Amino acid sequence: MAPIIPILVITLFASASANFYQDMDITWGDGRAKILNNGELLTLSLDKASGSGFQSRNEYLFGKIDMQLKLVPGNSAGTVTAYYLSSQGATHDEIDFEFLGNLSGDPYILHTNVFSQGKGNREQQFYLWFDPTADFHTYSILWNPQRIIFSVDGTPIREYKNPESVGVAYLKNQAMRIYSSLWNADDWATRGGLVKTDWSHAPFTASYRNFVANACVWSSGSSSCSNDPTANAWLNEELDSTNQERLKWVQQNYMIYNYCSDSKRFPQGFPPECTINTTA
Repeated sequence: MAPIIPILVITLFASASANFYQDMDITWGDGRAKILNNGELLTLSLDKASGSGFQSRNEYLFGKIDMQLKLVPGNSAGTVTAYYLSSQGATHDEIDFEFLGNLSGDPYILHTNVFSQGKGNREQQFYLWFDPTADFHTYSILWNPQRIIFSVDGTPIREYKNPESVGVAYLKNQAMRIYSSLWNADDWATRGGLVKTDWSHAPFTASYRNFVANACVWSSGSSSCSNDPTANAWLNEELDSTNQERLKWVQQNYMIYNYCSDSKRFPQGFPPECTINTTA
């Protein structure tokens, strides 16, 4: 009898306006990713042989992306669940949400990063103010010419302002696809790799639903968005005073790492963009 290989499964649901047969391509995993329920459901799985992943058929140059996610409950140590925007190549741009699993009872770490022209190392990490395994929660990326805002259930947790005024490249010239992937990263994901994935707790399951992309589709060198600013209000969206206070609340109470305050990492001074992306 062949051995049973534990499987880690991610489940993704589409909103009524989305269909994964139309919107996404499964890109790797050798059958471990499946589109089901007439395109409303997409599942990713991970076993010891391979993870799996998919990408959007469309490329976007600016957008507001929402995804609802219910994370793996119990012992998720060693696993990483991600959805992100990225272009390709050595000088790629990228906007990351990554969820780093943990032992039962210990909190997930929400890891964020921003790459511009191939340079990243702009990490901020957070705990969440709720149990992300008990129900679905919405994780959003707003990307417009002025700023990037990461939000959870409509509450901003991070703002990355366009840093061109201080000589740092911004993400404005490279169209990006949406990606999601699932993999075993127990060499680094939990306590720096000290805690390994315990496959005896499998099958692990996480669930996504209600993927929504209000975004400018980039195709053949042109954008689907018009020049009418009222047609896509998110292109000029910024934080109002209420959301500025919410951002401060999250950063004061739930931020656990900010590269712009890591003086040991940057003994010669913080990166230039830190001067305009100050935190609470």
